[in-house]
Amino acid sequence: MEIGAKTGRVTILDVAAAAGVSKSTVSRILDERLPASDSESARKVRQVAEQLGYVRDVSAASLRRGQTMTIGVIVPRLTDTVMAMLYEAVARACDRTGRIALVATTEDRVENELRAAESLLQRGVDGLVLATARDEDDLPDVLTKRGVPFVLALRTDGKSLSSVGDDRLGGYLATRHLLDLGHRRIGIIAGPDYASSARGRRNGYVGALTEHGVDVDPELIVESTFSIDAGTDAALLLMRLASPPTAIFAVNDNTAIGAMSALINLGLGVPKDVSLVGYNDIPIVGCLPTPLTTLRVPFDQIASTALDLLVTGRSRPREPIQMVAPTLIPRRSTAARDATAV
Repeated sequence: MEIGAKTGRVTILDVAAAAGVSKSTVSRILDERLPASDSESARKVRQVAEQLGYVRDVSAASLRRGQTMTIGVIVPRLTDTVMAMLYEAVARACDRTGRIALVATTEDRVENELRAAESLLQRGVDGLVLATARDEDDLPDVLTKRGVPFVLALRTDGKSLSSVGDDRLGGYLATRHLLDLGHRRIGIIAGPDYASSARGRRNGYVGALTEHGVDVDPELIVESTFSIDAGTDAALLLMRLASPPTAIFAVNDNTAIGAMSALINLGLGVPKDVSLVGYNDIPIVGCLPTPLTTLRVPFDQIASTALDLLVTGRSRPREPIQMVAPTLIPRRSTAARDATAV
């Protein structure tokens, strides 16, 4: 067969005939879900496919496997930069495996989760990635009973397949950083207790203080939501204490931004009067007038692991909760205690 002589849609049979190999060999070599081979035969098949203008029919392949090659992602809200970053990371992971990610939001309300899940399942998704897990959430049990494949991301219920950051380690690293700078009165804007991510970071905070022989003062622990406004309110509460903190650890960057705003409005300098640490390393925090020290979360790794767990994890004997370590990113919002004395 002469390369380029084919008219109409090029099929696997055309590529196989031109390359002198079987249909199954072409299918295996051109399957983007499998590791790419660098053999002479594989290179020839890919070259022939490119010359013929072959385009893989994803929909037909999916129908043969009984799949749609789409993954549903449920997040509290896309206006939360962290959740938007997670969704984009899942979408990139899906793209690398020939899949598409669809998203639904819940406004961070438990009662909206089942509706969001049903909306995605009605569109034929092959499984769900949930970033909405909380203590009172029964959606994982509902999906398990219905046999719907799912995986939790960023937050975990402690039993379902989950891909999360090591939040306790992150909380420990943030607090240890402040302790190493000489701070002992360290407040924490602790986030909501229903989220495993917030609880883990708070546990890391407590662990670092205890390890250094610093008493854990309950009045320095302020529960909050993950919003900017909540960070503002929590920082105001902390700074009105009879003995206010010299440093604050906010368990996410939104609350850290709110805290920074509150401190500035009180006439306090960051880090001159109060050092401040956030969490997640969303893009804006490195561009603030005082760039924020924070913990960088590897969203792409979390997303890739979540997709792997969703697609193959239920048939593998492995730990249900996969954790990846965050990285401390020191910036100008933290300084040694001696330099912050009022």
